[in-house]
Amino acid sequence: MEYMSSPQSTSSRAKSESPLERLERRGRYKVLVAKLGIDGHDRGAKVVARALKDAGFEVVYTGIRQTPEQVVAAAIQEDVDVIGVSILSGAHMHHMKKLMEKLKEAGADDIPVVLGGTIPIPDVEPLLKMGVRKVFLPGTSLKEIVETVEKLAEEKRKREQELGLA
Repeated sequence: MEYMSSPQSTSSRAKSESPLERLERRGRYKVLVAKLGIDGHDRGAKVVARALKDAGFEVVYTGIRQTPEQVVAAAIQEDVDVIGVSILSGAHMHHMKKLMEKLKEAGADDIPVVLGGTIPIPDVEPLLKMGVRKVFLPGTSLKEIVETVEKLAEEKRKREQELGLA
């Protein structure tokens, strides 16, 4: 299954580049990291946010107890390339469905969304079908998260250029 596969290999150029060299080549990607719902455990989200920042991303951390509406508004206002959501409370199906609906209503469903947390394996496929681009389960390496977010941000920017929006 896709969500359990190993990280995709990167090009030899990307392997030899430092984060600063990658930043100079591609520009700075912007990622919004959010905690949806009443879940107040944000250590994992902060660790991921720091790893993204260390890799050269601009990171907007919304803090805990956000609503889907707040996340969508912040994503649009900040013009982010990717939205990363962390949920440990077990309410991921409800919150992610609402988030994806609100993104579509706002005309912002072109922003890729990834989800991490304690997600039961049977819920992964329905989450992907509702539009979540990647689900990170416990134990996923920070390297895999950074590489996936970078790939999604690159794809979004490429689509924007092709449409003349960049």
